[in-house]
Amino acid sequence: MKPVIYITRKLPEEVIAPLKEKFNVRMWESASEAVPREILLKEVVEADALWSVLADSIDREVFDAATKLKVVSNLAVGFNNIDIEAAKEKGISVTNTPDVLTETTADLAFALILASARRITEAERELRKGNWTSWSVMDYTGMDVGGATLGIIGMGRIGEAAARRAKGFNMNVLYHNRTRKPEAEERHGFEYADLDTLLGESDFVLIFAPLTPETKNMIGEKELAKMKKTGILINVARGGIVNEAALYNALKDGTIWAAGLDVFEVEPVPLDHPLLTLPNVTVLPHIGSASIRTRYAMMELNRNAITDVLEGREPKNNVV
Repeated sequence: MKPVIYITRKLPEEVIAPLKEKFNVRMWESASEAVPREILLKEVVEADALWSVLADSIDREVFDAATKLKVVSNLAVGFNNIDIEAAKEKGISVTNTPDVLTETTADLAFALILASARRITEAERELRKGNWTSWSVMDYTGMDVGGATLGIIGMGRIGEAAARRAKGFNMNVLYHNRTRKPEAEERHGFEYADLDTLLGESDFVLIFAPLTPETKNMIGEKELAKMKKTGILINVARGGIVNEAALYNALKDGTIWAAGLDVFEVEPVPLDHPLLTLPNVTVLPHIGSASIRTRYAMMELNRNAITDVLEGREPKNNVV
């Protein structure tokens, strides 16, 4: 019997074709809709490998249902959707897709900085509605990016890539991280700051931290109140890092000027979400790594990791 691989989203045929030559590949039929929970729990019973996406909850119940599972390969750099402790207990490998999405995600972060600062999506909506009837001195005016101060929370690979881009805009870069990065400070001129200082001095606060119990709701009412009234919050990490109710209030009452969000605590975000009602919020459907080249590179990492485990080799990018 060939080892069984279960894939929780429909992937391009050219990506999975090499797996079909060696393994029994089963795959959920939709590329955009999540596999129903009952089907996932049924399929994992016979699966030797599980290829998941960040929207899948691979929790203890899933691991308990598995009888042969050897590896979970997650199509993301983050893995907060996976119960790592349960995987460790059962000796199941968990892999992710770091490095290949670094530059693409940093590009997206800067796109949100520019769009939020210059009110790009808001102005476009007004034009399409026919509300642009004449040129006005102060209509659609925004904030300057060049020469501003960028504060980065979470200076990992993606944070460093975004900071390098900021230097091209002559921005001053502050960062807050669990550990200091003296080499990056010396090489690029980044400056370490405690969280309160970063919030108070930054024109743009960019979040790249992972979602952990320690970072859950780390940006709430008190933190937002420390930002400049002209400050802009950008989140391309995970939605749960920012308290969305507090962010809504801060944007509505003018505590901060604007926000750019690629992520939400609940995804897909409900259409009645209060943040979607505000004109000073630029929103995207979690597309940080969504370039064609990058997504194929991520899938290649997943495919290679699954193949390595099922053929008895140690996979690269092993989380556990």
